[in-house]
Amino acid sequence: MEIEFQKNWDVLANKINKRFDDTLDVESILFVIGMQELGQVIDKFTKDQKLEVIHVAVCVILEPFGFYEFEGRDKDAWPHWKVVKELPRLDNNQQEQLIKEGILEYMKDSPFLA
Repeated sequence: MEIEFQKNWDVLANKINKRFDDTLDVESILFVIGMQELGQVIDKFTKDQKLEVIHVAVCVILEPFGFYEFEGRDKDAWPHWKVVKELPRLDNNQQEQLIKEGILEYMKDSPFLA
């Protein structure tokens, strides 16, 4: 199962890297997902806004696992989620695995990579 997961991740990462003509790490991929979900064009972000965009992505990709539930958008059209169940304590490897699983699930039917 671990080998299959890594194979699927490598295929996805290669597609993303080809799409952007660059090598994106997990955090950069989360930023891209967050921007897609935000649905706004913002020319310049503060450091805090960049973290908020990544947080949007984390909520989106972990929502199918039952950790978050979408609440709606605020007056500035930023999406918000509420915590439905607490994330378990995970070491760095487990946390990265969960994030990658969420990204794989999010991207599996995405026209973004077509």
